[in-house]
Amino acid sequence: MVKNSKRKTSDDSGAIVSDNDSHIGSNSANTKTTAPALRSVNEEVETADNLQCEDPYEDIYEEEDDDISYEDVYESSGDEDDEYMEAMNEGDTSAAAAVAAGTTKEPKLPPPINANDGELQPAQIKTWNPFMGNTTGEELEMDETAYKMHHALTPEWPSLTLDIVPDAHLGENRTRFPHTVTMVVGTQADKRSKNKLSVLRMSDLCRIPGSGREKTEKELDDEMLGDAWKHEDDDSDSSSSDEEDEEEELDPVLENYSFSHSGGGINRIRVCPHNSSVVGVWGENGEVSLYDIGGAIDLLDRSSLSSNARKNDGSLAIKKEVRKMRKDPFFVYSGHSTEGYAIDWSRVTPGRLATADCDGNIHIWNATHPVTPNDIVAKYGNKSQSSPWSNSSFQVEPMYAAHGDNLDHPSVEDLQWSPTEATVLASAECGGYVRIYDIRCPGKAMISNKIHSGGADVNVISWNKLVGNLLATGGDDGSFSVFDLRNFQTADASIPPKPLARFHSHRTPITSLEWHPTDESMIAVSDDNGTYVYDLSIEEDDPENKMNEEEAAVEGVIPPQLLFVHSGSDMTKEVHWHPQIPSCIATTSLSGFSVFIPSNL
Repeated sequence: MVKNSKRKTSDDSGAIVSDNDSHIGSNSANTKTTAPALRSVNEEVETADNLQCEDPYEDIYEEEDDDISYEDVYESSGDEDDEYMEAMNEGDTSAAAAVAAGTTKEPKLPPPINANDGELQPAQIKTWNPFMGNTTGEELEMDETAYKMHHALTPEWPSLTLDIVPDAHLGENRTRFPHTVTMVVGTQADKRSKNKLSVLRMSDLCRIPGSGREKTEKELDDEMLGDAWKHEDDDSDSSSSDEEDEEEELDPVLENYSFSHSGGGINRIRVCPHNSSVVGVWGENGEVSLYDIGGAIDLLDRSSLSSNARKNDGSLAIKKEVRKMRKDPFFVYSGHSTEGYAIDWSRVTPGRLATADCDGNIHIWNATHPVTPNDIVAKYGNKSQSSPWSNSSFQVEPMYAAHGDNLDHPSVEDLQWSPTEATVLASAECGGYVRIYDIRCPGKAMISNKIHSGGADVNVISWNKLVGNLLATGGDDGSFSVFDLRNFQTADASIPPKPLARFHSHRTPITSLEWHPTDESMIAVSDDNGTYVYDLSIEEDDPENKMNEEEAAVEGVIPPQLLFVHSGSDMTKEVHWHPQIPSCIATTSLSGFSVFIPSNL
């Protein structure tokens, strides 16, 4: 569109000049005019009587596009504007006009509109798989809401093994806090002379604050919806149960008594179920030693009773008879050809013990005199005066040797006596074998099966104490299985027996497993990455989405039977249920000991 405005200027004679006129006024009819922007500076001299009012910039016009749309948006790069201003500053108006006339603009689409513009992008959430381990190297933080009780201890030297010592005074099925836990542990020191068997008593183990009451509606909402959720009752304080208010928060107390172990590092420890004062120890020097820890237990009992008395009525001490303290083992057996790990006491026959070594030899022990405390008192009188245990208290008989079908890998890794049969025991062996023995038939196994076709070692086994036909096994390939011994024998020895259940989720070897003492379907399992609690009575809610055997065989798949995971320990080696505190679990690892009760058990 052409602009039709008039600019008024004056020439030398004072005539009025119009931009759209082709002539001048009466004084110069044929004078040629020049556009003001193109006149030389010296062409006219401005005086007070001849003030000039002229536009130093020449208007540049371009036609408008009637079909312009939102998408036809043009944006200059900015270089042309710089050239134009530079030309004008130098007084070269023709160059400025040429730059302006030759300016080209390239089309540029507007940036896409972000639907979430102005909002914070949510952080990417990744599901943590406990079977994969801590691959990121980040430090795991404990969720206290997952525990009713949790206590950890870091010892001077790591321990490969531990066992629970039942308490004779506090009773069974203890549910009231604070708890007291006594256990025996064996060290793996840097020097043989530093190794020892220790009796640990942890008392005043309180619950985690807030774990003993039902969660309020607000707490459940906050847990599901996160910190962004604002509940109308945010300013109100939640109330705890009366039982929790009555519980006094105490600092945990640790007491210990140690016995020297000249046989080097301790491979495995087992407490006699009929007399908790007797402890069997497998040493790395190939010897099996029996210790009498009764004197140490009495000292710890007296200390605990005195402490409780001071809390209750301020009395100074309680007199308690203390059995004779014995620093050294009362029985040492050197009949095995090499060291071993397998050791187990019979729960049917008092004083019956089975031990096995890495050469495949199994030896059976039998006590030569009464074992239970009541029987000892009945025969020998006051137990505080003398102890019947001596180097003649047991008779040991080599019963089984390595089998011909497994001479390359004969090591027996674990032993378990039947919970109902006095003469039947099971063994876990390298090469994938599980064998059932009856000591009334020396020299041969009654049932022998290779449960792992690939030959992976069977590291541990556990016989269900409530259902006598269920046997659980844990392998070096990370799988653990449950077998029904009624169907354990197969017609074809080359075909492994089919387990009732088999789990392949673990990516590291199974190091320990144990059935729950009062729940027939619950089992605790440990591997290098942590401790896991399974309830085998749980089935998939949706039968259509039930995992088939191939999917279940994939490592890392989380099965629906998994109830609880305890992580954070470095290479867990052994796990045990406490027989007197419901659902209390004790573990040992290279990083120390843990005692805890899961919140969902």
